[in-house]
Amino acid sequence: MNEENRHIAHGQDLPGFHSLLGYRQVSWEENEAVIELELRPAHRNLGGVIHGGVLTSLLDIAMAQAGTYCPFPGRMRKAVTLSLTTTFTGQCSEGVIRVTGRKRAGGRRIFNSTGEVHDDKGNLLAIGEGTFRIRSGSDKPEGVPI
Repeated sequence: MNEENRHIAHGQDLPGFHSLLGYRQVSWEENEAVIELELRPAHRNLGGVIHGGVLTSLLDIAMAQAGTYCPFPGRMRKAVTLSLTTTFTGQCSEGVIRVTGRKRAGGRRIFNSTGEVHDDKGNLLAIGEGTFRIRSGSDKPEGVPI
């Protein structure tokens, strides 16, 4: 992960909804991104376990990142989600969850990624699959200025 992406991912510079979720970037490289979230009461549903919307949002972020890595400091690549499927396979209410996104296939503008969410005991909580479109200007490795 380059220094600028590290700064954005670990500082208060996460934009809007990303800041609300409160995740941290563990790693980000070509074709793979890993993020973690320490669960807080705000992440739980009425049943006291992590809300499916939180899991889906984190999968969306990690899977999009898997196809938009930018090695150039001060620059980034952007994508929009075209489709996203989430399958929930487990529950947890505390601890740290880890989300891994991997780019599986794609062309110059459209790519597919898969993702998994595990709790800190290694239990699988959710899996996802998504299709993303690279935004204009982000199709080259150097992306756009942040």
